[in-house]
Amino acid sequence: MAQDPRLKGERIAKLEAMLQRTPDDPFLLYCLAMEHKKAQDVKQAVELFDRVTMIDMNYCAAYHMKAQTLENAGDFAGAKQAYRDGIQAAERKGDDHARGEMAAALSMLEDM
Repeated sequence: MAQDPRLKGERIAKLEAMLQRTPDDPFLLYCLAMEHKKAQDVKQAVELFDRVTMIDMNYCAAYHMKAQTLENAGDFAGAKQAYRDGIQAAERKGDDHARGEMAAALSMLEDM
């Protein structure tokens, strides 16, 4: 069943309104990036994931989702770099689970 595009637009509008009050909130930026990822707006999603990691360089999920977004768009070199950056972030943060997931994804891309 297809999602009503108005709902997508409403979620983006609500997140943008919340960001007016707290423009550097990494969680809200991440949520907005995810909405753009779902809408297949690669450029906007990647820009927002980058904003998240500029604010919080250890936000592992943002690197992971950026890499997936780029991979889905066919930018394998960009995806590999995002996974590498995410692995470094996970190591800094001590998040072995995130490191392992991104390392596995990177390995699959490198085997292609």
